[in-house]
Amino acid sequence: MVQYLVALVPTFAVLAFFFLGPFNWSRRHTWTRAVTCAFVAAVALRYMYWRLTETVLPYPDGGPSFYWVWILFIVEVLACVEVILFLILMSRYVDRSAEADRLGRIFFARDQRELPTVDVFIPTYNEPLDVLERTIIGARSLDYPADKLNVYVLDDQRRDWLKAYCQEKNVIHVTRGDNSHAKAGNMNNGLKVSSGEFIAIFDADFVPYRHFLRRTLPFFSDDSIGIVQTPQHFFNVDPVQSNLGLENIWPDEQRLFFDEIAPSRDAWDVSFCCGSCSIARRKAVDAIGGFPTESITEDLLTTLSMLNKGYKTRYLNERLSMGLAAENLTGYFVQRERWCQGGIQTLYLYNGPLRGPGLTLFQRIMFLPASWLVQYLVRFAVLLVPIVYLWFGLLPLYFTDIADYVAHQVPLLAAYFLLMLWITPTRYLPVVSSAVGTFATFRMLPTVVSSLVRPFGKPFRVTPKGSGNEANQFDRYSFTWIASIVTVTVLGLLVNVVPETSHVQGQFSPVAAWWSGINIVVLLIASLICFEKPRRLFHAFKLDEPAVVDDVPGQIVSLALDKAVVAVHNMARFQSKSVMLKIAGFDPIKAELGQVTQRRSSISRSGDRQAYYLHLYFELSGSARDSMIVKLYTGHYSRDIRDIDKVAVSLNLLLRSFGRTRTL
Repeated sequence: MVQYLVALVPTFAVLAFFFLGPFNWSRRHTWTRAVTCAFVAAVALRYMYWRLTETVLPYPDGGPSFYWVWILFIVEVLACVEVILFLILMSRYVDRSAEADRLGRIFFARDQRELPTVDVFIPTYNEPLDVLERTIIGARSLDYPADKLNVYVLDDQRRDWLKAYCQEKNVIHVTRGDNSHAKAGNMNNGLKVSSGEFIAIFDADFVPYRHFLRRTLPFFSDDSIGIVQTPQHFFNVDPVQSNLGLENIWPDEQRLFFDEIAPSRDAWDVSFCCGSCSIARRKAVDAIGGFPTESITEDLLTTLSMLNKGYKTRYLNERLSMGLAAENLTGYFVQRERWCQGGIQTLYLYNGPLRGPGLTLFQRIMFLPASWLVQYLVRFAVLLVPIVYLWFGLLPLYFTDIADYVAHQVPLLAAYFLLMLWITPTRYLPVVSSAVGTFATFRMLPTVVSSLVRPFGKPFRVTPKGSGNEANQFDRYSFTWIASIVTVTVLGLLVNVVPETSHVQGQFSPVAAWWSGINIVVLLIASLICFEKPRRLFHAFKLDEPAVVDDVPGQIVSLALDKAVVAVHNMARFQSKSVMLKIAGFDPIKAELGQVTQRRSSISRSGDRQAYYLHLYFELSGSARDSMIVKLYTGHYSRDIRDIDKVAVSLNLLLRSFGRTRTL
């Protein structure tokens, strides 16, 4: 018992450091981040030194076990390198909002006639009108002088109905003779027919907020800035949130990158363009010969090409647009496979991180696609280790005793998890985050391997969005992998519980059992993501605004382009299914009264009263629909999840995992 207490001393030291230090410090200060990241790096290096000197080098030569030990150690070395790079990156943080305020006051103090011209590019391929109209109306409504702003819809499918819609909305419809080089080629064609000094880019499913240009343009007062990138926020739930049933208690998957990692990259001057929701200096784009076409991720390569020419990318971490997250698992993987392949492609290109002529050593390192190359390999190895031990008796390391193992690996895991909880308190939960990564592993690891072997030749695929993309699916491929690994792990445990069939003996067996149990829990959560849930085409926003329904006052609690939910106290006046809805700023809207629900709710200052919730359905067209798009999508509302409800997440997943297991 004493040896185990001694073994836990390093873990207690890690806990003491965090609870006496970082958890009482601001995570936005560079010195606090630097001290904390340095501490975690020291814990990681201590672990790797122990791994090499005590668990790898002493292992006897020869046999499958010897090679297995070395393979796993090499994987851990790669993981350690990725972690160290991540710690270096996250040791800084910058918030440029105050800078935007200061620069904006100067930039817009000039005469309006002196403001630069801006072209808005909306590249589109197969998106339907219900997706495109929001982006077009939002771009047309930007708060900027009309004579200085042009909106270009770059249509790579040459659709007559879209041309007619653009003419109706007074925006410029652009086509070309072929679809060469996909999105990059489409935007390069846009460069030929436009002349603005700056180019704002919004994918067909992203709606700019009205003040987007007023917040981003001032950064170009510095002639060395080539691109300003802003975060991508979403008005719908992504398939991970939806399929796990965590829509209201777990943030979308990309929040970790856009809210935490991207500002840290900017602090090191290694921020990069993410395509949509960005604005570029035309002079810088011209300097690199237009948008690069060598990679399917033209945005990342644009950043690298501009760095080669001395231009930098700035990141302004403010919500300045909203768009559609991948709506189902098909779109989810189309998107991520494209990002993965494009990142790996840069390794082979002249203007990539290995050969780019104008990059510093630090920039070369930070633009390596290390996360794509390492994370899925590591996750797969974590699943394999207990299986290989339980079935073949191959140890993952030269094992002395549990106490020695606990003294070195447990402190590292504790330090890393506590770091993530401190740096990203509203964006990270170890088991759930691990489950999401594990779920993606079975599709992404083959993509990593194929991209390394054959980086080019795979065509650009547009992420499917909008109407025509409603089919519910079941990810049979991933589920088969998950079910198989769970089955093999469970059988391995059962085989070794029975003395007559057990073929593994030694102190590593309890570690393998714990390891297997954690893997099973993570895999069960990951399996829930495989089951698609229905989705709505038009997404409602939560409101708290006055409205009148047939002269009965109430409060709008939810509003979409085709539906409103209004809370009222008096139901006596509603004798017909057809009603008139009055909202501030709109002419009366003819609506159909659908269902009525009841619950006690405080919708007025008079106290808690019985409320009737009227579900109203309507159809808007013309200027009324455009006005509703501007109201809903250009900056007034959002669907933020500020804090993770850790208890709710845990209980929800526990109940759903148990229910799904019983069903299967």
